[in-house]
Amino acid sequence: MKRKLTIAALLLLALLALAYLNRLYFLQYSLGWYTDLAHPREAYHAVNWMAEPAQLTASAARPNVIVILADDMGINDVSVNGGGHGAEGVATPNIDALAHNGVNFADGYAGAAVCTVSRAALLTGRYPWRFGVEFTPVPGAMGLVAGTLFSDPRRQHPVIIDKERLSEMKGFDDLGLPPSEMTIAKLLKPQGYHTIHIGKWHLGSTKQMRPNNQGFDESLFMESGLYLPENSPDVVNSKQDFDPIDKFLWPNMRFGVSYNAGHWFEPNKYLTDYFTDEAVNAIRQNKHRPFFLYLAHWGVHTPLQASKADYDALANVPDHRRRVYLAMVRSIDRSVGRVMQTLREEGLEQNTIVFFASDNGAPNYIGLPDLNQPYRGWKLTQFEGGVRVPFMAQWPGHIAPGTVYHHPVSNIDILPTVVAAAQGSLPADRVVDGVNLLPFLTASPALQPERPLFWRDGGLRTLQENGWKLIVSEFPKKDWLFDLSTDPTEHHNLALTQPERLAQMKAVLVKHHAAMPPPLWSSYLRMPVLIDKTLDQPESPDDEYTYWSN
Repeated sequence: MKRKLTIAALLLLALLALAYLNRLYFLQYSLGWYTDLAHPREAYHAVNWMAEPAQLTASAARPNVIVILADDMGINDVSVNGGGHGAEGVATPNIDALAHNGVNFADGYAGAAVCTVSRAALLTGRYPWRFGVEFTPVPGAMGLVAGTLFSDPRRQHPVIIDKERLSEMKGFDDLGLPPSEMTIAKLLKPQGYHTIHIGKWHLGSTKQMRPNNQGFDESLFMESGLYLPENSPDVVNSKQDFDPIDKFLWPNMRFGVSYNAGHWFEPNKYLTDYFTDEAVNAIRQNKHRPFFLYLAHWGVHTPLQASKADYDALANVPDHRRRVYLAMVRSIDRSVGRVMQTLREEGLEQNTIVFFASDNGAPNYIGLPDLNQPYRGWKLTQFEGGVRVPFMAQWPGHIAPGTVYHHPVSNIDILPTVVAAAQGSLPADRVVDGVNLLPFLTASPALQPERPLFWRDGGLRTLQENGWKLIVSEFPKKDWLFDLSTDPTEHHNLALTQPERLAQMKAVLVKHHAAMPPPLWSSYLRMPVLIDKTLDQPESPDDEYTYWSN
């Protein structure tokens, strides 16, 4: 008996030692395992969108509002901007049509260089740091393994993890948009609008922070991040072994959505097409009452997964990773086309204002160098490539077709614009930073007054004003000053030769941020991002870089 106990104890110690030695492996996969246990996914079932009135409502004359948001789409992914991938068979005719039939905001900006903060800006019309949303939450499990995943002796700059802050962090689901904020959906409800969210949220997953408590009547919620199961015969995958984020996503993401915070279930097709199908269904269900549809696609965010049909259509593209990515761009453009075709079929196009934008620029960590050209920088940086995005709008009879608008605008302007279109009112108890763009987009437009635009992410802060742009970095300690009127691609840093302008703009930046509250949650991870290289390119000591704080 004693011998058996000794053997059992030794086996237990061996198992514990094995678990300890492989603790990073378990941590890397822990989110996916937890998801499988906590949220078993039901089989596909149809969404029963809420019934609409049989007759036109009294408020039906108000325009419908659709905001289509792509994720991580670079400005060069859209062919109307002069670049795109048309030579490879991936023009974007449907996105382009919005610009041709309405306005292309050539100087259109995201409210942040990363998703959560940008989405909070769009939905509230406010700089999110006004209400403490400064950092994009990442799962705690990723923080625990980030040091190992990101470690690479070939890299010039380390990933910095504050383990004390990490240990104090709330759960991923608890970090998001405070329900005290007034979203587009909340402001349109008094005007008789039915409000619908479809797709990504990334603004908190507690009951208080989900769309149904943020003004949306209905929410088809992306619960995880696969476009199809990895082994589906209908999907083509591209894994980037040089990307630490990719290494975390693949084992942990699942294929699942929920409707109005119900049980998770699996969609019946490739995620972009599924969300589009449901957007079409929701539009048809609501043709007799004004509606606001926020269609927030996951595409073209990693993990890179294309539908096999889109991948097969691009046999002329030899590089596998590029082919998968371009197939994803193709699916987003098709989505826009199907939404617009549905509006035409239902007789709604003339009375619908449609916005299309991306939440930020394309990232460097997928290893495709031309997605933000001709601009420098990437997602997570505040250089033009990180914040200048595809940005279009159409509203027949109100926005002059073929308008190319060269004044800087931001996604904070979407809220005041659509609220004005709906004859609603902005909240009087808080600052709304965005402006109503409609007076500047008619056939005889008013002149938009100059105003500053701000960006903020921990030690990285930016001001754009009167054609000049200042980026102030704490890590590394550096200032970049650009005259965008002559140097839109930000290659000539004038910080040393324009000391008076530098001091004046720094004062404006300091004054703006001095009035802001502390963030609702702290940053615990700082990651270096090269401004001019993709993650798979070899680094040099003279490469310029910034740090992104989560």
